[in-house]
Amino acid sequence: MNPSERPDFLSKKVPVGWTLTFGAWLIASVSTLGSLFFGEVMSYTPCVLCWYQRIAMFPLVFVLVAGLFPFDQRVVRYALPLAAAGWGLALFHLALIAGWVPQAIKPCQQGVPCSDVQAVWFGFVTIPFLSVVSFSLIAVLLLVTHLKGSK
Repeated sequence: MNPSERPDFLSKKVPVGWTLTFGAWLIASVSTLGSLFFGEVMSYTPCVLCWYQRIAMFPLVFVLVAGLFPFDQRVVRYALPLAAAGWGLALFHLALIAGWVPQAIKPCQQGVPCSDVQAVWFGFVTIPFLSVVSFSLIAVLLLVTHLKGSK
């Protein structure tokens, strides 16, 4: 089949914003599935801060996919606050594990202590670290989507 005989849907150019938003959705989906895997399969009980991060991450899967079909540049308005809130919580959680947060303001008073490290890979990768990375990547992709769309 030569290029002139391609179906119409293959000849349309995909907007850069759509691709970036799709990347953010993919990261949110993998993060959500990973979180569910740690909780349900590996039986890691999430602490309070982990629950709050889940509250920020899980809706991103639905918000971002809703902005993809059809692509709506305004999805950044709805998704970026969730990503920023989750990023702040994940960063606080990482600081808590590192011991940078004073004992008096630790949020986990009942259940699993937020300062406990349940898993470490490669000597430095923890679940809160993965959360910081995920929220950071999502926020960067959304910011670039916004900047590309405002040109």
